[in-house]
Parts: sequence; structure tokens; C-alpha cells
Amino acid sequence: MHFFTNVNELRATLEPRGPLSLPAATALGNPMQTWGKTLFAEADSSIVSGLWQCEPGNSFWHFADRGEVIHVLSGVMHVQEEGGESVTLRAGSAAAFPKGWKGTWNIEETIFKFFTIYR
Repeated sequence: MHFFTNVNELRATLEPRGPLSLPAATALGNPMQTWGKTLFAEADSSIVSGLWQCEPGNSFWHFADRGEVIHVLSGVMHVQEEGGESVTLRAGSAAAFPKGWKGTWNIEETIFKFFTIYR
């Protein structure tokens, strides 16, 4: 079992992941730098959890072969599913993006989130 009592302390251990890119997302404009840290992963990668941070910018996401559940720890972003309404997520917000979800993320303030990806 893994316990993380202070994720803000873990923020200092995030590793550079480079610009936001496929397979799930594409930046719509300037490159958006990302950082991450895997905290748990099944051997077959069917479930992966961790922390992720991304600079402001606009991006298109397509969760073609996976879903993701997030809890925003800091920052602000606006997500909009194709054909849907825009929803604002900020510190304390949670969201679930099921397999097949397509839409945009407009990150207004650097996002720091806890995520769980499932395949």
C-alpha cells in the first residue's frame, strides 16, 4: 500500500516530460511544457496513477483507448467536450474523462493534478 500525506512536497520531485503531445493530447498553439511523476502502475499499465503539471495553453484531447479521472490540486482550466458546455475546474475539482472523450482543455493557470488512467 502507498500513502502520500503531502502531495505538495511531492510536487518538488516532478520530472520534466517535455511538451504536451500525443497519444492523448495535442497543443493548439505554443508548446505546453509538462512534468509528471508516476506513483502507482499495474504491471500491464491497465491502471496508472500519479501527479502531473502543465503550463497554460489550449489543447485538444482524445481519450481513444483509455479513460482518466483527475483531482485538480492547483490551477484553473476550462474543459469542453465536443458539442458540450465549457466547465471550469480549479483546486478541489474532480472530473472523469471516459474512454472515447474528445474535447479541449484551456489551461488558464498552471494545472497540478492527481490522475488515474485506466485502460
